[in-house]
Amino acid sequence: MTGTPAAFLDRDGVLIEDCGYPHRPEDLKLTPGVADAVRRMNQAGYRTVIVTNQSGVARGLFDEDRMHAFNTLLVEALAEQGAVIDAVYACPFHADAVEARYRHADHPDRKPNPGMLTRAIADHDLDPARSFIIGDQPTDIEAGRRAGVKGFLFEGGDLDAFVRETVGL
Repeated sequence: MTGTPAAFLDRDGVLIEDCGYPHRPEDLKLTPGVADAVRRMNQAGYRTVIVTNQSGVARGLFDEDRMHAFNTLLVEALAEQGAVIDAVYACPFHADAVEARYRHADHPDRKPNPGMLTRAIADHDLDPARSFIIGDQPTDIEAGRRAGVKGFLFEGGDLDAFVRETVGL
């Protein structure tokens, strides 16, 4: 075996409540059990990597700086509870972007494409065969499949209970 196992985590609907393009500090509402779940993955030896489609940038709802600041706020909020996020990958591209620089019919990073996962695998020497993704949409699971990563569909509730019972950590 080479590489470290990873837990790829979708952001909206998994780590935080999906309120529709969350990007302001007041939008940061952690899902129940999220810090416990991330700590559980940390303790089990998994690198934790957020992989998130962020079409709000492409749609002109907020800019990339705001997206990065919000992601940093999330990572810091989890760190305050002893839960470590090792990396964040975000895709601001969308076919219907209002700004041409974000317009792409099928960007390799936009889930269900596996670009964010495959870049993280290469960047951090991760082992896809021992990794998994937790997402709340079929596109998350498909991105995992295309990257050779097992997928788990999270439909809400307590994320720590889900990781314990469904993922088996």
